[in-house]
Amino acid sequence: MRGSDRTQGSMFSYVDLDDRIPEKHPIRRIRRVVDRALKDLEPTFGEMYSSTGRPSIPPEQLIRALLLQIVYSIRSERQLMERIDYDLLFRWFVGLGIDDRVWDATVFTKNRDRLMRHDIDEQFLRAVTRQGYAKKLLSTDHFAVDGTLIEACASLKSFKPKAASDDDDDENFHGQKRSNETHQSTTDPDARLFRKGFGKEAKLNHMGHIVTENRSGFIVETEVTPCGMRQEWIAGVEMLKRQSKSRRQTVSADKGYDTGFFVSGCRELGITPHVAAKRAQSRLDGRTTRHESYAISQRCRKRVEEAFGWMKRVGLLHKLRHRGRPKVGWIFRFTAATYNVMLLQGSEA
Repeated sequence: MRGSDRTQGSMFSYVDLDDRIPEKHPIRRIRRVVDRALKDLEPTFGEMYSSTGRPSIPPEQLIRALLLQIVYSIRSERQLMERIDYDLLFRWFVGLGIDDRVWDATVFTKNRDRLMRHDIDEQFLRAVTRQGYAKKLLSTDHFAVDGTLIEACASLKSFKPKAASDDDDDENFHGQKRSNETHQSTTDPDARLFRKGFGKEAKLNHMGHIVTENRSGFIVETEVTPCGMRQEWIAGVEMLKRQSKSRRQTVSADKGYDTGFFVSGCRELGITPHVAAKRAQSRLDGRTTRHESYAISQRCRKRVEEAFGWMKRVGLLHKLRHRGRPKVGWIFRFTAATYNVMLLQGSEA
């Protein structure tokens, strides 16, 4: 017999929201990892809010919602709120009941500033990384470092002279010589005009840097700086300074790091630089490159590219949606922490 296509509304639902999520769904493993990390942040959450006044949206729910936005590649907070409104899986993950009202998209504007002031991005990254150390998934001796360009949320037409004059033609800039010394973006003043190599177009960019460990590819440190080749070396040394020190530590990197500044900086920290050696005028010699550990480091350093690929393709960092280096640094670090969550959930039972 053919069934009826007529829809009849029901007054009550007797199925619990938790029962609608399959037991073996990966989102359950992600939720367990995130909840353990958020539990470590409870003292900070207590300091963020006043003990009196109207109750706020729980910061745990805000962080879970932002994490969903990255994992499911949702372009805007407005689309995220729409998805939470009709998707039961999203409601369950965030912590909303089936009848709870979703928030307005503008709640992320002020609440993100509050999270930034208390360095929640860095604390969340540390909390997730500690879970990896507890499961012995991370190495404390062997690292890899690299940097990448992140296209700014600004158009080239916003790159205008710092000291505007009547002779400047804002509409037609063809044939004009423009540089970071004389011009600045009116949309994102922290962005810099930069190109990574010869023959490539110059764009307004920020530069993101990460340090990964070589055992499982977890991101252990991040940094966002102005664009520049020297910035890669400086940021690399600064990030390595923040790592716990032990004997026989190594760090791998590409040929761009085979410079006196980076190699000598690593050696001053007691870290052996396993950078890809240039054919001419390399800062390394046979004392470093002859060992088997050097070849192993060169193979493992490709995991840095896997992290950048996920952050740009899935985490939507191929084109920024935020302006200003503090906000860009926050979302870059939070996306790195989300990448670690995705690695860690695979080890969940």
